[in-house]
Amino acid sequence: MSSGQPPNGLACQPLLGKRIAITRSREQAGVLKEQLTGLGAEVIEVATIEICDPAFWEPLDSAIRRLKEFDYLLATSANGVRNFLRRLEASGQDARDLKGLIIGAIGPATAAEFAENGVKVDFVPREYLAEGLLEALGDRDLRGKAFLIPRAKVARDVLPRVLTEKGALVEVVEAYETVVPQPPPGELQRLLTPSPDVITFTSSSTATNFFTLAGENNVSQLLRGVAIASIGPITSDTVRKLGLTVTIEAKESTMQGLVRAIADHFRGPKSGES
Repeated sequence: MSSGQPPNGLACQPLLGKRIAITRSREQAGVLKEQLTGLGAEVIEVATIEICDPAFWEPLDSAIRRLKEFDYLLATSANGVRNFLRRLEASGQDARDLKGLIIGAIGPATAAEFAENGVKVDFVPREYLAEGLLEALGDRDLRGKAFLIPRAKVARDVLPRVLTEKGALVEVVEAYETVVPQPPPGELQRLLTPSPDVITFTSSSTATNFFTLAGENNVSQLLRGVAIASIGPITSDTVRKLGLTVTIEAKESTMQGLVRAIADHFRGPKSGES
């Protein structure tokens, strides 16, 4: 099945005639756009986030030089994995130098980024959140264990905080940062005219950045009558804190889970359901 085809279990073309705005970075919008288009949607790209290299590589490079000091490597995004492996290669090392590390990936897309580079992940949590990674570690004695977490410049602190509370030694290093794009004046209004049926948010950053770009006084008008689709509970909480209503939330916090939730929303109840 090609990447543009509907995910397994979805009826063909349930989104025919629907306009859906996606807010991922342009470089990362491809998979979501293809899946939605494959289900019949007209997709509008409204990039509210840009992925950038960190201002300084040295903290990450330093951690990579000291890989043997760590017991665990935890990755919370594919972006973090991508830049971590880039710097691993730049240091003259490769996947073989990760031997001995217990590697956890927050979800299947993050694990796939490792796999594409020949790195085997030891565990992926059932719930694709920081809390899921903590649950996957179970009752292991983490006292004195050293964790390396390459991640975004700004991220939730729950993972390093709880690990530290359990006695672990945690080193968080910046592998990338997200910034708000600077579109031309009126670009957002142009892209969202006529209004889409759905706007998707795939992270808290995409939601907060959209709010920033739209402006507090304009966001309600721009999204009037537009269903908001969220990739999961953390993003949904952010959307609600911005004063907006989440109409659709993915049961599985993945791109495919988000697409499935949107399709199910427009398909309506299955036969036999009230």
